[in-house]
Amino acid sequence: MSNLSGRSAVIRAVIAQFLKERCDAKLEKLKADDPQRDVAAQALRAQYEHSTWLGDAARRVSQIQAVTHSLKPTHPDAKGTNLYCPPAGLPPQVLVGSHCLGDDFASDVVGNAAALDVFKLLKLEHEGRNLLALMLAGDADVAAALSDQPEQAAEWVEAFTSLVQARGRVASHTLAKQVYWLVGEDPVSDADFHLLAPLYASSLAHQVHAVIQDDRFSEAAKEARQARREKEFHERPTRDYLNLAVQKLGGTKPQNVSQLNSERGGNNYLLASLPPVWQARDLAPLLRSDTLFKRFERQDGVWQAVKALRDFLETDPPKTMDTRDARDELALELISHFVLFGVAFRTLPDGWSDDPECRLHPAEKVWVDAGAADERPSDWPDVLAGRYANWLNGQLSSKQRLHMGDPEHQHWQTELADELAAYEWEMSHAD
Repeated sequence: MSNLSGRSAVIRAVIAQFLKERCDAKLEKLKADDPQRDVAAQALRAQYEHSTWLGDAARRVSQIQAVTHSLKPTHPDAKGTNLYCPPAGLPPQVLVGSHCLGDDFASDVVGNAAALDVFKLLKLEHEGRNLLALMLAGDADVAAALSDQPEQAAEWVEAFTSLVQARGRVASHTLAKQVYWLVGEDPVSDADFHLLAPLYASSLAHQVHAVIQDDRFSEAAKEARQARREKEFHERPTRDYLNLAVQKLGGTKPQNVSQLNSERGGNNYLLASLPPVWQARDLAPLLRSDTLFKRFERQDGVWQAVKALRDFLETDPPKTMDTRDARDELALELISHFVLFGVAFRTLPDGWSDDPECRLHPAEKVWVDAGAADERPSDWPDVLAGRYANWLNGQLSSKQRLHMGDPEHQHWQTELADELAAYEWEMSHAD
């Protein structure tokens, strides 16, 4: 190969480093005592020569397709059209959609998982843009970096950029989703309907997953939550995602669905989309009961949250940071239910807990009735949190598979006490 200079030389060096790393990884797997090791090593080095590997990659690129909207997530056996629609080229909409991504989006890849190394090449970046984007933009320096022969370079560029083109005739599949959508005025007229074939917005789902992961588990998010508990300022807002669900795609082989799905381990977040809960009757005061927890544990979502936490702990997960984060996320959902429970009773007229039939503990009275006439114990958040910890330990130990002791009690108590203090501080500073 001739000596290149300038930008083309830099791009070729990026490609050379990529090939070297892949070749070295294969060489390390060769057995040292294999009499054919030198022959195999020589064959590998020849395979990863610049022109040889790129020529093979240009042939194999037809086995995969770059997409932004894929079919496989709708059904693993569906076969049909996938689409590559750059978000910046989509028409603007009022609602959130792929168009919101603009130029900052991750392309997905579907097809033969054995050819995904070709896409890894095209994802290599130079000056903040990947090689595929540069090729699609007609960058002459990238073509020169591929080959010293202009005709060969042009042929390879054409092969690699075909990655974003739809393959074959546009078609749906019997296992794909299809929806009749009314576009006219007459719902009894077939002519007033369009038949839609929805595809999975893979690039958008990947961005949503990245944002939620950052909001839940990044160090900055953890610091922001800690600052909120300690009633300190933090420049980053905290975000909670209630009733978040995870859809697993691909089972044990997420790479069979798509490249981005594989990078997420098959995890795809589903935000809650729930109708309002109809309240069949007005909220009744907590009377003739020694504790509010008897009513609390019957609330919608509470027993499910307790069960989720219990099931997780019963797996005896390893004592790692990931385990602690997962446990605290489950416990935080239960705390959210408890806060909402108390806030609901505070909408009743102030002083309702002064009724002689209200036998709640003083700390519980303060929580559910901000206007309680009884003297407010100064340590009521800690006392209430301790009673909550007793209740939760009892719930988790009810199946006799777990033993919840003082360390767990202290953890639940501290978590709720911090949340109650933060809530009271926010209420005292509200306009």
